[in-house]
Amino acid sequence: MKSILRAIRDCLYPPFCYFCGTYCGSERENEICSDCLSQIQYIQEPLCERCGKPFTHEFAAEYLCGDCLTNERYFCGARAVGMYSGVLRKAVHLFKYQLKNSLGRPLGTLMARRMDSVLPDGLYHTVMPVPLHPKRLRSRGFNQALSLARFVSNYYAIPLDRYNLVRSRWTHSQVGLNEGKRKANVRGAFALRKGSDVKRKHILLVDDVYTSGSTVDECSKVLMKGGAHSVQILTLARAS
Repeated sequence: MKSILRAIRDCLYPPFCYFCGTYCGSERENEICSDCLSQIQYIQEPLCERCGKPFTHEFAAEYLCGDCLTNERYFCGARAVGMYSGVLRKAVHLFKYQLKNSLGRPLGTLMARRMDSVLPDGLYHTVMPVPLHPKRLRSRGFNQALSLARFVSNYYAIPLDRYNLVRSRWTHSQVGLNEGKRKANVRGAFALRKGSDVKRKHILLVDDVYTSGSTVDECSKVLMKGGAHSVQILTLARAS
């Protein structure tokens, strides 16, 4: 029966790759063909143990990058699937700016599977998405970080908390801003909802792209000041 239903589904909705249009066949559950997956520049060690920035040399003499040695970080660590280029950049643009919300499932699943080996098993009490301001949420129609976080939450069987961290102040887009302006743009932009309790919790914070780390660090600052035990960052891509 399952094979018949699958055949009907494939006839009505042929499994083509989201990015190159190639027929996926048995790969349809991924919705991204193996050729496109192989083009992703996956992030591998050696890398900064705090922010996850890959080192250009084969063996790192320092375990922290220059940015993490000179700047305070409120999160304990950040990891990303791959570099923000090629197929992954195209995926994020389709997902975030062309409002292809259906990409949440394949991209969220990719994120969860690739991070399975680097995230400590059973450590986290909750998964949180980086929130959008209500004004931007209305214009976009969905929060891409929440879409990703939902699949990460399901994959690891960690409760999803989509309400307690809020964006309390409108901010302009971070695109095109340098690091200093990015920090200033998001300063004070997040808050904990009244009555929320994050005390002593290990939190996995999910977003789509890590650029300077300003946004996720500002979120982490709010969570840590609210009593969280630790905040780990997980993103689909890393811009630099």
